[in-house]
Amino acid sequence: MNLFISEAWAQAPAADAAPQGSPIVTFVLLGVMFAAFYFILIRPQAKRAKEHKATLAALAKGDEVVAAGGVLGRITHLGDAFVTLEVAEGTQIKVQRHAIQQVMPKGTIKSA
Repeated sequence: MNLFISEAWAQAPAADAAPQGSPIVTFVLLGVMFAAFYFILIRPQAKRAKEHKATLAALAKGDEVVAAGGVLGRITHLGDAFVTLEVAEGTQIKVQRHAIQQVMPKGTIKSA
């Protein structure tokens, strides 16, 4: 019956085997890993989101901005959810307010 499979026998642990760690050490290491993830990943992302929200709240008519996709324009009308940008002389587009990526310094459009 056991032609191809050898029998497995239980074996006592060797005397030189490493002992199991304390569960307290495991929880401490888990806490350290969570703290590292918080300070490296979560906190900076929340800070950037807060800055972006403040930037969107401070938008004003006449600001020069870059929208998603790299569209550069001057704000001509502000709404609650949408912003109208003048991208060229007489050409206006409407974008979502959250699509505004960055506020540029005044005079950027003339130099571009």
